[in-house]
Amino acid sequence: MSTALITGASRGLGRALAGALAGDGWRVVVDARTGPELSAAATGWRGAVPLVGDVTDEAHRRDLIIAAGQRLDLLVLNASALGPTPLPPLASYDLAALREVFETNAVAPLRLVQLALPALRRASGRVLAISSDAAVEGYPGWGGYGASKAALDQLARVLAAEEPGIRVYAVDPGDMATAMHAAADPDADPAELTDPADVVPALRRLIEADLPSGRYTAAALLAGAAAR
Repeated sequence: MSTALITGASRGLGRALAGALAGDGWRVVVDARTGPELSAAATGWRGAVPLVGDVTDEAHRRDLIIAAGQRLDLLVLNASALGPTPLPPLASYDLAALREVFETNAVAPLRLVQLALPALRRASGRVLAISSDAAVEGYPGWGGYGASKAALDQLARVLAAEEPGIRVYAVDPGDMATAMHAAADPDADPAELTDPADVVPALRRLIEADLPSGRYTAAALLAGAAAR
C-alpha cells in the first residue's frame, strides 16, 4: 500500500487530493489546524491518519513523520498561510506577519522535507510543493504570499538537484474556488474559479507519470493529458 503525507487536507485542494488517493487505496496521513474540519474531511477515507496541528510546530511535524512510517511514497506540501487581509502593499507590510507567512509557506515545508527524506529515499518517493502564479507574477498586494511561494519554488528546484533519487515538483494549481482565494479576493465570482477537484487529475499526472522534476502548471498538465 502506498503512503502519502498531505498537509492542509481539511479543505480545498488538499482535501480533494487526499480523498482521491484514499479512494484508490492509498494510506493517507493528513493534517490541518482545526480538528472538526479535519475529522469531517477524513470521514470515509479508509486507512486515513488525521493529525491536528500546525506545520510550524516541530513536535507536530515529527508526529506526522512517525505516522507516515519508514517508507513514504508522496509528500504534498499544501498547507499555506495567506497573510494579512485585505492584502497589504509591500510598503506597509507588517514584518512580523511576513515572517509568519514565510514560516508556514517555506521554512516549515523545508523542515518537513528534511524529516521525511529517509522515508522518501527508501521509497524513491515524490515531493509535491503547491505553488502559485503569485510566485512568478507581480500582482499588487500579493508580495508577501508570492515571495514565500517563490522561495518554496526555489527550495523545490534545489532539492531536485540535490536528491536525484526522488522526484520533486512545484505546481501552480491556478485560481481555485477556495476559502483562501475568497479571503484574498472577496469580490471574485466562485463560479468563474476552478473547483479544486478538477485540479486533482493534474496532480495525479505528477504522482503517477514519469515526468522529470521541475515546476509545472495544472493547466499545462491537463492539456498534456488531453493531448495524449
